[in-house]
Order: sequence, then C-alpha cells, then structure tokens
Amino acid sequence: MSIRLRLSLLYSAILALTLAAFGIVLYTTQAQNTYAALQRDLSQSAALLARSLAHIPPPQASPGIWEAIAPPVPMDVFTGDPAFRDLREREIVRLLSLQGELLVSPFGQASDALPLSAEGLAALQSGAEWWETAFRGEERLLIYNQPLLANGATTAILQVARPLTERDRSLAALARTLLIASLLTTLAAFGIGWIFSGTAPRPIHRITQTAQAIGRESDFTRRVDHTGPNDEIGQLATTFNAMLSRLQDAYARVSHALQQQRDFVADVSHELRTPLTTLRGNLDLLRRQPPLPAEEQADILTDLVDESDRLVRLVNDLLVLARADAGRSLALEPLAIHPLLEEVCRQAQVLAPKRQVTCQVAPQLAIHADRDAIKQVLLILLDNALKHSSGPVELSAVPQGAHTLLTVCDHGPGIPPEVLEHVFDRFYRGAETPASPGFGLGLSIARALVQAQGGAIEIHSALDQGTTVTLRLQTASPPNPIHP
Repeated sequence: MSIRLRLSLLYSAILALTLAAFGIVLYTTQAQNTYAALQRDLSQSAALLARSLAHIPPPQASPGIWEAIAPPVPMDVFTGDPAFRDLREREIVRLLSLQGELLVSPFGQASDALPLSAEGLAALQSGAEWWETAFRGEERLLIYNQPLLANGATTAILQVARPLTERDRSLAALARTLLIASLLTTLAAFGIGWIFSGTAPRPIHRITQTAQAIGRESDFTRRVDHTGPNDEIGQLATTFNAMLSRLQDAYARVSHALQQQRDFVADVSHELRTPLTTLRGNLDLLRRQPPLPAEEQADILTDLVDESDRLVRLVNDLLVLARADAGRSLALEPLAIHPLLEEVCRQAQVLAPKRQVTCQVAPQLAIHADRDAIKQVLLILLDNALKHSSGPVELSAVPQGAHTLLTVCDHGPGIPPEVLEHVFDRFYRGAETPASPGFGLGLSIARALVQAQGGAIEIHSALDQGTTVTLRLQTASPPNPIHP
C-alpha cells in the first residue's frame, strides 16, 4: 500500500470517526429533547384533565358510583367540560379504576384500554406517577399515568398518552440524513486527501528518482530540486543534498586517489624499467662469446652495482611511501630538537664536506615527533638544498605558539612557480632529465612523514633568491620528559 493511499485512508478514517461521534451526540441530544418535550406536554395535559375531573367523588364517599356508570362508558357521556374535549382531541385519554380496570374511554369499549404494567399499577396505588412506553398494536405510545385524588384519597387513575410515531419518524430521518451526509463527506475527504497527498510526497519521489539516477550513472553532481516550505520533507531534501555533496567530495577524492595510484604504478613501472633494462643489457654483454676484455667487464660490473644500488634506493623509497599511505603509526614522543639538528647537520656535512651547513636552535626546545621519521625528513630536505644550491644551507628551529617551526633555507636559484606547485607530486623532477639522479620521491616522502605526525610542510621560493622549506610540528609540553 502506497503512502498516498495510506494518508488518504487515514484522513478519511479520522473524519468518519469525527462525523460519527458528532452524529451520535446530535441524535442523542435530539432524542432526549423531543422525549422531554413530550413528557412536558403530557404532564401539562394531565394536570388540566385532573382539574376537570376533580368533582368526581371517591368511591368511599359515594358507594356504587362506578357501578352506576357501568364502565366502560364513552367519554362524551362522562363529562362535557370543553377543556376536556379539547385535550382528548389532542391526547389519548383513559380513566382507570384503582384496580386498573378501564372506566372511561372514547367509545366506551374494552378494546380502548392502554397498557399498564403491574409495577406501574402498584406505584399508582401508592400515590406515585408512572411513565411507560408501550406498543398498542404496531403503534408505539408514551403513556403518562397519574393518580386522581379526592379529599386526600386516590379515586382513579388518569392515563394520558401520545403516539411516538412522528418522533420516531423524525429521528429516523435525522439518522438517515446524518449517515448520508457522513458518507458523502467522507468520500469527499478521501478525494481531497488523495489529491493533496499526491502533492506532499512529490519531493520524496524526486529524492527516489535522484538516488536511482545516481545509482545508474554514478553522477554525484545531481541534486534534489526542492522549492517548497522548509518542513520535514524540505529538511529531508536539504539533508539529502548535503549528503550528496559529501558523497561527491568523497567520490572525487577516491577517483583522484585511484588516478594517483594508476599514475604511481605507471611511474614506478617506468622508473624500474630503466635500471632493469640496463641490468639486463649488461648481463647479456657479460654472457657474450668470446668474453669481453677484463677492463670492459669491470666497467660493466660497476654499472651493475650502480644500477642495483639505484633499485635498492627506489624500492626503499617506495616502501616508505607505501607505509605512509597505509597509515603506519609512528612513535610520537617529546623530542629535544637541539641534539637532533646537530646530528643531522653533521651527517649532511659528511655528504658535502665543502659546503657550509649551519644550525640554529634553542637548547630547551622540544617537539612531539618520531625521531627517525623527522631525521629522515630533515636529511631529505638538506640533500635537496645541497644539490640545488651552491651557497650555505641554514637549518633552524623557532617556537610559534603551540607549534615549532623547523626551517631549511638555501640561497640557490629558486624554483619556478609552474614547478613549485608540483614539487610534492611523486616522480616529479621538473626540468631535469630522466638520467639525472633521484626519483622525484624525496619531497613526497617528506610530506607523508610530516603529515603522519600531525604536522604540515610548506615551501616558499623566489627565483635567484633561494628556497625555504618549513615544517610545522607540535611543541612538547615542558613537564614531559625529553629524549635526545
């Protein structure tokens, strides 16, 4: 069952129950009011009739009076009171003895008698009035029974009745009217509810269509077009669009990562192909017959060692990147910067004995970092600075708020702007030829290691002025133990 149909049925059911409750209350109120009006009319008529019959003496005072009348007798013979005649034309009037026998009727016939229960007769004999609803043939009557008193004694019983046919007919007509009106109103409500419930779920239908289209086409640029009020459905559409935006960003990142992975694999294949081709060619030369001279064999063996070393470095670099991409956890701890930077400067000086490498750092400065990872990053940066510049290289560390800035600065030719934006890309070597040393992985490794420690790395360069690489790392709290 669709939401539209359920909503329409719900509207109709609520309205039907409401109309049913209203109809029951209205019908009950009308029935009670008409019944009370009949009772009031019968009571007033009975009071007037009782005054007209007040001259009739009780049986104890005039023995044999009822026998003389020879009941039942016609009402015209019994009394000629004009008021009495007017009332009996409007009401059904009977006069009974204390034993419940018919004394006076319109035509003086025993068949004119009205019903009276034994319980009612007992109540009347004790002087109480009695209301009774009974059938006479197919006609339903409301009967009011009142004792007639003379000198404080009950002499007879007065019955005044009125048919309930008209009242019952009016109530039945009212019930039919209420029923028909309720049915028509419920049907109209169902139709109106069906129309309006068809408009309410349209945003949900659009959301469903958008989700299906995204599933078919993988197009996360789609959005739900909702211009309605900011109700629950509007909030749903807004939330769905926000979710699509996040999915689009995630999909773009995943696509970019996959493309990087493909590019990475292609680059690795290219970088491996050259030394492997060289190794294979040199091995083929060594297998030639007749054998090459000893000097040529020595040169080939030297090339084999160089290319092997080149492969080892490449594999090690790739292993570092793979571990960084896999989210390898580093041992972060409070680390004293001064002894670390002095050690890095000594090792860099060994690599370039003729170059000047200076170190400036406060003795008590410390950072949260992995010692081996930071050392590797600094050596990469120093190696690049020494390769691409001819002047002194400066290594320094200064505090800045909750962070510490580690800086490697050279005074070389600088990096062109079009190259600077790609320096962190893997296997990117700028204008260098493929035969130049290095694989274009150093800065990629440095960035991955720094980010794994919660830090950041930035490069600023100006042509003919030099390049500055800055590491931003968290400063260690003074109370923590510091490891050199």
